[in-house]
Amino acid sequence: MRHFLTLADYTKEEILEILELSKKIKKETKNRVFKDYMPKRTLGMIFEKSSTRTRVSFETGIYQLGGIGLFLSSNDIQLGRGEPMSDTSRVISRMVDMVMIRTFEQSKLEEFAKYSKVPVINGLTDEYHPVQLMADYLTIQEAGLENNLVVAYIGDGNNMTHSWLNLAAKLGFELRVATPKGYEVNQDILNNALKMAKESGAKIVITNDPKVAVENATVVTTDTWVSMGQEEEKEQRIKDFNGYIVDKNMMKLANDKAIFLHCLPAYRGYEVSEEVIEGSQSLIFQEAENRLHAQKGVMVWLDKQRDK
Repeated sequence: MRHFLTLADYTKEEILEILELSKKIKKETKNRVFKDYMPKRTLGMIFEKSSTRTRVSFETGIYQLGGIGLFLSSNDIQLGRGEPMSDTSRVISRMVDMVMIRTFEQSKLEEFAKYSKVPVINGLTDEYHPVQLMADYLTIQEAGLENNLVVAYIGDGNNMTHSWLNLAAKLGFELRVATPKGYEVNQDILNNALKMAKESGAKIVITNDPKVAVENATVVTTDTWVSMGQEEEKEQRIKDFNGYIVDKNMMKLANDKAIFLHCLPAYRGYEVSEEVIEGSQSLIFQEAENRLHAQKGVMVWLDKQRDK
């Protein structure tokens, strides 16, 4: 049984294979060709965290593949009343063909997967956001930037940063992460990425200076400074992240052909300026659309693995 919990669980070849499948399905979709890759399959979608892009992309995606999505908030199922994750998993996975979970702790996701009889997809946890990175790299490929790729991540050492570490370490490109002091990435996740990087040839740079990270980078990316559950820290975080806004002056340090990415939602004037997010280098809406196509690739690939 293959799950999609973190990119660290996948080889370079598998990641690229899923992306090729995503591109194939995207091309068909653009030509108004909707093949039943997953006829009558049911996708259980468990949301303990609210969502826009994750819900719309997965629900639309499974429908376009010939199946149906079931939206299950924690208030709709017994998790909200304290049922153990293991029991919920053993029940739901006997009724659906695949499960996507958007939750808080990675450990809860892993427990669900442990007891599941069907593939489980990480729709986001506090530690990782792998489906977003599949969409991001698909966008990078479409921009023709995958060769000699240098990615600069500016901001909080959060689930996006951790997933960038895993993707770089697996695919072998250069990643520079700039965070304020006190907001660095998880050390265990970094150590694991550095270990994987030795095999792939990836170069990972960790700094507290955003200018060092952005210098001649081909991709500049960031995320919100205040994620869900951190609202009480907002004022302090805004102070601590002073100087980390991706504005036109920062983008001038990047490569002339550099693109800007953001997983959204974006808070203009904080982590990114209005002129950058609306500028010609910004591919954020293509990136957001690619959540749909990349996730269809993940679902179809996992479904095929079950048939082997």
